[in-house]
Amino acid sequence: MMYINAFWVGGLICVIGQILIDKTKLTPARILVSFVVAGVLLSAVGIYAPLVEFAGAGATVPLSGFGYTMAQGVKRAIIADGAIGILTGGIISAAAGLTSAVLFGYIFALVTRQRDKT
Repeated sequence: MMYINAFWVGGLICVIGQILIDKTKLTPARILVSFVVAGVLLSAVGIYAPLVEFAGAGATVPLSGFGYTMAQGVKRAIIADGAIGILTGGIISAAAGLTSAVLFGYIFALVTRQRDKT
């Protein structure tokens, strides 16, 4: 059942993004930033954590999950390090995901051949 919940919750998040692309004049960059900020805000008010428990990867893989991960890292860092955790917590909690995205993007760029768009 966890796979089904992950599928429909992740799909619903993608549908919201597609509706924003189709029905508004927001640029894709603004939509992506809005998803990250929404993840942080929903995490701050305690709504996103139950969604993660319910849907697993369906809630943590989209960009709203990135915002959730950063917010959780800030909460933990504030408890452990005090006010400096506001600056360091989000980056520390998201470091593995950011590093792997950059690393695999670089490897993919080395392995593939660039083509001209025509």
